[in-house]
Amino acid sequence: MTTILTKGGAATFPSGSCCLDHMKSKRQAAILSIIREKSIETQKQLLDRLQLQGFVVTQATVSRDIKELGLIKVKVEGGRYCYAPPRPHTVSNVEARIRRAFSDYVVDIAPCGDFVFIKTLPGAAQTVAGLLDGLDWSEIMGTIGGDDTILVLVREEGVPANPLVRQVLAKLLKLR
Repeated sequence: MTTILTKGGAATFPSGSCCLDHMKSKRQAAILSIIREKSIETQKQLLDRLQLQGFVVTQATVSRDIKELGLIKVKVEGGRYCYAPPRPHTVSNVEARIRRAFSDYVVDIAPCGDFVFIKTLPGAAQTVAGLLDGLDWSEIMGTIGGDDTILVLVREEGVPANPLVRQVLAKLLKLR
């Protein structure tokens, strides 16, 4: 259970509740609106603005929201730095980043059944996996990254070729 303090008192919700998700979405939408309308230099300024709008939040919550939203600080008039939404990644920028990451971190690439296995330098798999996910290639369903290994899940159209995969898929579909 999670207890949320509100201006009218306290409310308790089950952990992972959709009510909590809704409150978080509203708060994060308000944050994006605030930083577009005002020059916000500090988390304290953002916290104060949110409280003026009726949100009861802590600095820790604001800090997590900033991280989840991927906010950046940009230089504005007078040499000050203010929060701004993240810049959209262009395709060429993402491809340049992944080429650099593959050049710097990837040690080996090999097929592995219905997957592609990628071996990286220690500690680099999450970075490379995240960049692969950002490519938004239709052939890739997703990636699973460990410390130095990545499993790339390749999308198959129709019936999977591997009989064992077909068997497991059929069992999983029965569970829905």
